[in-house]
Amino acid sequence: MRIRRIAAFGLLGLAALSVAALAVAVIADGGSGTPQPTTAAPLHPVAGNFKPDGTRLEDCSETVCLEQAYGNIAYRSGPARALAVLEEEIGSATNDCHRIAHNIGSASLARYDGNVGRTFAEGSSTCASGYYHGVLSRALVNVKSYGASALGAVARGLCAGDEVRALAELEYQCLHGLGHGLMITTGYSLPTSLEVCDHLRGKWKATSCNGGVFMENFFTSYGAQSPWVREDDPVYPCNEVAEQDKQTCYQLVTSRILRVIGVDWEQTARICASVEKNWVASCFESYGRDVAGQTHRDPEEIRDICAVARPYGGERECIRFAALDMVANDKTGLQAAGLCDRTAGDLRSACYEAIGSLMARSRTTHAETVADCNSLTTAPTDVNACLRGAEARLTAPLER
Repeated sequence: MRIRRIAAFGLLGLAALSVAALAVAVIADGGSGTPQPTTAAPLHPVAGNFKPDGTRLEDCSETVCLEQAYGNIAYRSGPARALAVLEEEIGSATNDCHRIAHNIGSASLARYDGNVGRTFAEGSSTCASGYYHGVLSRALVNVKSYGASALGAVARGLCAGDEVRALAELEYQCLHGLGHGLMITTGYSLPTSLEVCDHLRGKWKATSCNGGVFMENFFTSYGAQSPWVREDDPVYPCNEVAEQDKQTCYQLVTSRILRVIGVDWEQTARICASVEKNWVASCFESYGRDVAGQTHRDPEEIRDICAVARPYGGERECIRFAALDMVANDKTGLQAAGLCDRTAGDLRSACYEAIGSLMARSRTTHAETVADCNSLTTAPTDVNACLRGAEARLTAPLER
């Protein structure tokens, strides 16, 4: 029985508990490379209810204080200023950066009086898209009904503004952030959240939303632990969800695997190679995304760790999704190109195609994609690979 159909087993009651009740010990990277238990962090302010005060960056030595200080900058001077200072002072590769960017999103939504479209258009995906997650993570908090149909009706409107739909990248980030928000709003009810994503009408929209749902399930924003994970099965719930949800789940599953077993790339590769046959590649895509994050997007380290997946048939997917993660955090694509240049042959082509495909989400014309690809490399083969990825993205239907 697939997760979307589970109701009588009592787990839905557990999933409906408040976030506060679920705020138990979670796992974090203590800096040693091995996940460590830690105390749940305080909740972020509800998006749109941010209250500015007199807190300044120079007053702060702890993350909670910094969240408020950066929120104050965003509220008074706009998100672009706050995100630029955050990037300069902390850097995009730290966990604190993502969490603080959440708060910048919350404060910016308050600055723009709850206008999701404008708030999205004014932000960026720095710090692993923490800003976008913050905008929508609690944007559904005032809905009057938590039924999937009612939530779906509200959800459809949140990412429908012209400012959001102007670029595929902004629409994706909105839908992904919506998935995070659905999990938080429903008290980590995975079945309800996935069902709401289905109400968005269109495979691309539903899949983008599902990505946020599963990411929040594996790596909760508020220090809670979702009831839809198991210590004795690090692949769960991907091996139980409905068929249409498996790809998105497996593309994020190594975040859970690494938390359960520790940062052991060889063992993680073995686990990916052993999952359901049709989803082995998706697991190695997740592997690549996590390799990029764990190495702070260092090209040489990524290449070397992706090579660990080679005997298991996962090196190509690892390189591709590491490159995608790098572009998501550096829109110039230059950091990812540094990874591609350390590979050769089919890996190199796949890497440049990945760069082109993601950069194209922020473009609308062929001329822009040509300029992007030529800014990365002078090698004709690499430029052509980048363009193949970009053109495939630009011509793909978004089912809007």
